[in-house]
Amino acid sequence: MSNTDKFFSKTVIGHPAALFVLFFTEMWERFSYYGMRAILVIFLTGAILGDNPGWGWSSSAALSLLGTYAMFAYLAPLAGGWLGDKKIGYRNAVVIGALLMTLGHASMAVETPTFLYIGISLLVIGTGFFKPNITSIISKIYEGRDDKKDGAFNIFYMGVNAGAFLGIMLCGWVGEKVGWSFGFGLAGIFMLLGMIQFYYAQPLFGEIGGVPEKYDKKLDIKKENNEKLNPFLPLDILLILIFVVSALIFIINDPLSKIGGIDILNFSYFGMENSLFFALVAFISFITLLLVRIPRYTTIVRDRMIVFTIFCLFTVFFWAAFEQGAGSLPLYTRDFTDRFLEGNSALIFKIVDISVTIVPLLVITYVLISLFKKTFTEILFSNIVLGLSFIIVWGIIIFKIYSESQSTSTEVPITWFAILNSLFIIIFAPLFSKWWDSSYNPPASVKYFLGLALLGIGFGFLAFGARNVPAGADSASLSMMWLVFAYLFHTLGELCLSPMGLSYLSKLIPARMIAFMFGVYYLAVAIGNKLAHYVGGDIDKITQEYSLSGFFLIFTIIPIALGFISLLLHPIIKKSMHGIK
Repeated sequence: MSNTDKFFSKTVIGHPAALFVLFFTEMWERFSYYGMRAILVIFLTGAILGDNPGWGWSSSAALSLLGTYAMFAYLAPLAGGWLGDKKIGYRNAVVIGALLMTLGHASMAVETPTFLYIGISLLVIGTGFFKPNITSIISKIYEGRDDKKDGAFNIFYMGVNAGAFLGIMLCGWVGEKVGWSFGFGLAGIFMLLGMIQFYYAQPLFGEIGGVPEKYDKKLDIKKENNEKLNPFLPLDILLILIFVVSALIFIINDPLSKIGGIDILNFSYFGMENSLFFALVAFISFITLLLVRIPRYTTIVRDRMIVFTIFCLFTVFFWAAFEQGAGSLPLYTRDFTDRFLEGNSALIFKIVDISVTIVPLLVITYVLISLFKKTFTEILFSNIVLGLSFIIVWGIIIFKIYSESQSTSTEVPITWFAILNSLFIIIFAPLFSKWWDSSYNPPASVKYFLGLALLGIGFGFLAFGARNVPAGADSASLSMMWLVFAYLFHTLGELCLSPMGLSYLSKLIPARMIAFMFGVYYLAVAIGNKLAHYVGGDIDKITQEYSLSGFFLIFTIIPIALGFISLLLHPIIKKSMHGIK
């Protein structure tokens, strides 16, 4: 019996029990990440006086810090994946990452600037260890079982969304209603429990994910199909160095200048602020690198690389708009949305809130019980810790429901709306999966058009809803339905575009370059995240000078325009893909 067959000898819902250990480990990691992120900006920008005071930061400063954190969180896995693959093993990397993230959340719960920065640094490093290596374990478990791999990653992806859903709901509610420290601390508690559960479940994984063996022989890299290799020339290396240095100065200087008034290399650059100047230098150097390097490939590889580059540019702008959900949208929700409900409206919301909370949790609990039945004695302590985690979750939810039932009116938490993304993904992902598997599966350019256009339409609802809010207004009482429609269309756009990037990467890029180009793709996502909060930080300025509607029109027009550009490029993209579908 092969190693893979051994895993399938003990299954839960048709998949190895080990997959569901990873499912719950990832769920708690996403719980902690999204739970913390849901309250970070609200806490930093909250009034310094009141029952649950914040720090009174400007939106620009808070979003600048969030953007830098998000960017590093996407880049760190490049190093963490290499360490897990070559040095310490996947399982050790996951445990180290989870421990560092636990310490990071605990640091943030202290609520001092020093511990905030320590906490964010630990979270970035921990994410670097955790994220790439837990997915690598899944790939190893399913080696030789490609027929089951798609289903396995779908299940794993549901764990991601379940964690995001529960984390935003519980950390958000606890942070807003009880205290910010308790919200940050709750994220850390579940990260710790997730780490312990994974650590004591390792017997299920056998030899997979252990410390890699060392080989003395170096593998020869052979040219396949007489493909022309493209070594890095001195000019390429120089451009990469300029890009890296300029990008790092921008990433670090942006929050330093906005939070502490500190500018790196503080002197004038053609009348531009430091951060913007170095961002521009990084952008120009990277585009120049592409222009001098891509033409040196063979024709087919060159054309496919150009297509991939176009997709990466679309990806940057998609995430620059989509990630407003973590930055400017919570501020819009707090300051411009009527979240107070009374009478029948309050009752209806409570019923909806209880339903969308209890039903997914019942499904996840069923999976938990199924795992217990198969592995309770084999990984006893791991299952006890996992069971304890769910007892805590159920306890908080019951307390939350009881607390809210005591009043005939209710104030919808700011963070409640952020759970809609995960909820809509759980509802609509199966439908999109069937669409992509059918004969009506659209080409890449159409998928990017749909993703960008749907995203823009989502912001269009917000722009339309805010059309009567005058320039300079600090608050308003707009309907919550505009937010619901926005999150719905943003999620539909995400389902069209987000999964496509990695899929087309694996098809368009030669095998010998896959790892490097994965890095480039995640760099595009990282840039999009930073750009999102760099622009979103100007929500107050744009709202004062123009209008709130004008702010959201930026994110309406640009994605839709880019979507139409994708459609116009369809003939060129189709030809340049050379048969790839």
